[in-house]
Amino acid sequence: MPRVPDEKPTSGDSDQPDLAELLERQELTRDEAREEAVERRHAAGARTARENIADLVDPGTLVEYGRFAIAAQRGRREIEDLIAKTPADGLVAGTARINGDLFGERSACAVLSYDYTVLAGTQGALGHRKKDRLFELIERMRLPTVFFAEGGGGRPGDTDYPVVSALDTRAFALWARLSGLVPRIAVVAGRCFAGNAVIAGCSDLIVATENISLGMGGPAMIEGGGLGKVDPDEVGPIAMQAGNGVVDMVVADEAAATEATKRLLGYFQGSTPAGTAPDQSLLREAVPERRRRAYAVQPIIETLADAGSVTFLRERFAPEMVTALARIEGRPLGLIANDTRHVAGAITSDAADKAARFLQLCDSFGLPVISLIDTPGMMVGPEAEATGLVRHASRLLIAGAALSVPLVAVILRRGYGLGAQAMAGGSLHEPLLTVAWPSAHVGPMGLEGAVRLALRKELDAIEDEGEREQRVRDLTAAAEENAKALNAAALFEIDDVIDPAETRSLLASTLAAAASRYRAGGCGRFIDAW
Repeated sequence: MPRVPDEKPTSGDSDQPDLAELLERQELTRDEAREEAVERRHAAGARTARENIADLVDPGTLVEYGRFAIAAQRGRREIEDLIAKTPADGLVAGTARINGDLFGERSACAVLSYDYTVLAGTQGALGHRKKDRLFELIERMRLPTVFFAEGGGGRPGDTDYPVVSALDTRAFALWARLSGLVPRIAVVAGRCFAGNAVIAGCSDLIVATENISLGMGGPAMIEGGGLGKVDPDEVGPIAMQAGNGVVDMVVADEAAATEATKRLLGYFQGSTPAGTAPDQSLLREAVPERRRRAYAVQPIIETLADAGSVTFLRERFAPEMVTALARIEGRPLGLIANDTRHVAGAITSDAADKAARFLQLCDSFGLPVISLIDTPGMMVGPEAEATGLVRHASRLLIAGAALSVPLVAVILRRGYGLGAQAMAGGSLHEPLLTVAWPSAHVGPMGLEGAVRLALRKELDAIEDEGEREQRVRDLTAAAEENAKALNAAALFEIDDVIDPAETRSLLASTLAAAASRYRAGGCGRFIDAW
């Protein structure tokens, strides 16, 4: 087999003119040949495209496509200038391995990165053709993909191709067509506008740094549309794009983004050796005895999962619904859960959208789902209805009914009404297994509300307010006794009531029994961008 040299050859290593020319051109594509541009990038606190890719992929595994491409500006610039200043036409792209030490052959991926040091990361003519080529290969090879999307959208300065609108560009259709076929993670740092923003928005997950400005149009487009002048950093800052659900993970910088991306990609690459199990006895005290007391559900998720394996998504958006990726005994899976600290865990329009889209993501890539239920039901009232709740809440039911991956439901405390059904795929008998903790109660709606509604005439007949409210408390207590999980289990409305400390082992056994039905790859059904 040919020997792989320890160091990259240089043009001085050969007396063959054609080989010398090749080696010289190779040198010009590297960061070392562009010291001034790299220094400016570093001075801005950022890394180059090649530095990010080198940090992401396994060493020595990148097979680059189109590295000798240059900006299509021969009509206005000297060729030597283009070679020196527009390497790869500002888009570094290829195939590689990521997490190869854990997943072996399953670690094959594609990676693309716009290079902000080349014409501000704009999308050039050859860059578009390169994306077309890569996207078609990704579809043919079913390669999970990471795209560093920083940049300013379409490039107006290319002159080598006749163009009127460039709306026949295929890259966006090809990228969107990959939805549901392969996992796609976009990394956004700094400014990301227009076409670059579409690349991010069509991705399955977006990892963003704290310094982003992400928007469908940058300052020039905003001003050109007659909407005034806007500072680039105010178009779509992280406070906006994390709070509204556009961004899935927020990290400090590009190094953290790269590490987070490796972690996210790993959930879609397969199982790992079983991780350490936290102390499961802690779950017996995880839910407050007082039924109206709110609590954080995140520690419950972290206790059920392998230690250190949980990644929460869209944390700043619709916090009443928690979505997370995790592992149990090394098996990757998704979790949804109600957080009672926000609107008592009721399902709002945003919460339904958040969970429904997450279920689509898990279903497309074969991740089983665990649903941890503690909800009073769907949010109600005129303000809730003004958000389009009827359609949004129904979307969660549709997404749950469409699941083909295993679903297991655990009722932690309250499982009331249509909200509880939506959390369980539409019915308590839809999951492979539906269990409850001893603290759980189930019912067609909130029990106190049911008492007040069903016995309105009787209660109205009680003139003394104190006596009337005591009657409500007594009747509610009786309803709560009837609604206990053990009574529901006695009528086989649920499959079992369990010791909370046994939950993890029960989940692991159920998912192991269902493992033969897992789908290996994407289902071909697209995942909603929202």
